[in-house]
Amino acid sequence: MTFKRSFIIFLVVFVCVTACKKDENTVLELETSFISDVDGNTYKTVKIGDQWWMTENLNVKHFNDGSELNYVAIFQDDTLWANSVGPSYTYLNDSIYGCLYNQSAVQDVRKLSPAGWHVATDDDWKKLEETIGMSSSEVEKLAWRGVAEAENLLPINSEGWPIQTVPFGSNKYKMNVLPSGCKLFNGQSSTNGNAAFFWTSTKIADEAYYRHFDYKQKTIYRQHTYNQYGMSIRCVKD
Repeated sequence: MTFKRSFIIFLVVFVCVTACKKDENTVLELETSFISDVDGNTYKTVKIGDQWWMTENLNVKHFNDGSELNYVAIFQDDTLWANSVGPSYTYLNDSIYGCLYNQSAVQDVRKLSPAGWHVATDDDWKKLEETIGMSSSEVEKLAWRGVAEAENLLPINSEGWPIQTVPFGSNKYKMNVLPSGCKLFNGQSSTNGNAAFFWTSTKIADEAYYRHFDYKQKTIYRQHTYNQYGMSIRCVKD
């Protein structure tokens, strides 16, 4: 093989690899907008497939009729959260992570979501996961599913997440998932900044489905658990 021919082959391979890497990290030109809740908080939104999603965690502290949710401070007596029977919320830093809500708040008929929107259902999440590349067989499973779909939903290079040896995240769909942690059913707080948890409004017996993202995982976790957990919320347009 001549030098000239070898150089041409190398150049073609280099261009292909470079283009592919660039394409993987490119943020799509997606349609975006804004919505506001009853408290006046404004949220960025994005259209993914035929769904409109909030790209920030819900941060509302009142229902749509103006009535206030029960607030439990993140490091207050654990039993106050564990024993709360009504709609409750807490937060670590609401300006960054929004609020963590129990399932009672999710299910309340007074509604947390902005008018014309709803708390994402399990089916809403499954549809999103398929749109961003997860196979239809994988979306129905529990536990960690998919291949590397979480990369498309986390900030570029995991900005805002713990420092990692090999940061990942392309924010391809502008969802900007951040490590808001959760409030455990027993009132203890998971605030170590390495995971995100999102309630769905879909019930199964006396539990509800949720999604979990972890700083060591490029896949997305699906499971159901006790209603007393405190988790973040993303809303979808009706």
